[in-house]
Amino acid sequence: MIPKIEICANSLQSALNAQKGGANRIELCDNLLEGGTTPSLGVLHTAKNLLDIDIYVLIRPRGGDFCYNDPEFQAMLQNIKYAKEIGANGIVSGILTENQELDIRRTQELIEASNPLPFTFHRAFDIVPNPFKTQQELIKLGATRILTSGQKPTAIKGASLLQQLIKIAGKQITILVGGGITAQNIQKLKNETQAPEYHFSAKSTKQTENKIPIYETDMKKVKKIVKLLKI
Repeated sequence: MIPKIEICANSLQSALNAQKGGANRIELCDNLLEGGTTPSLGVLHTAKNLLDIDIYVLIRPRGGDFCYNDPEFQAMLQNIKYAKEIGANGIVSGILTENQELDIRRTQELIEASNPLPFTFHRAFDIVPNPFKTQQELIKLGATRILTSGQKPTAIKGASLLQQLIKIAGKQITILVGGGITAQNIQKLKNETQAPEYHFSAKSTKQTENKIPIYETDMKKVKKIVKLLKI
């Protein structure tokens, strides 16, 4: 079975490049250099009109940590509502307590607000103190998938934990592997983890006439990784 590909797309052009490259879906976001934040409603609406593949929307009110105050949390719930109204195919979000543990009550609210759309708990998972406990909690809450690098800076370095999480997950929850994935390491990662899904940005730096760098998903990079996963 060929694994699915999710591209972290930080712009409309990145989203189009991801589709042309053969991705199964995108995670639409903004401010990639801050780890990603919620894209504008206009970008989401336009992407929905342009793309045929699924669009999952990142719901994150700011960069930094994943412990949000009440106004920020209310904004997250409101953005989920808007994303559903526009036609998003899935929601990507996450929230932790001050102790970096899963905020069970508010995560449940996020999942319920997202229903019936699939819910991905993002890489906030990579800083929780007990990943196996958190995995079980997310299964009980009804999350669809977990985006993780195996609690390491890159998925290759976290391959051992990823392997364990995938084995435990079975059909209860999908482990979406992300973090530093390239054409140079995708086959090794696939062989070591047997992950069902992979997440990456495949970005390149594009220079404008004013010499201002733009980070954009590279269609050729996506195509190459898609091809390697079919081998």
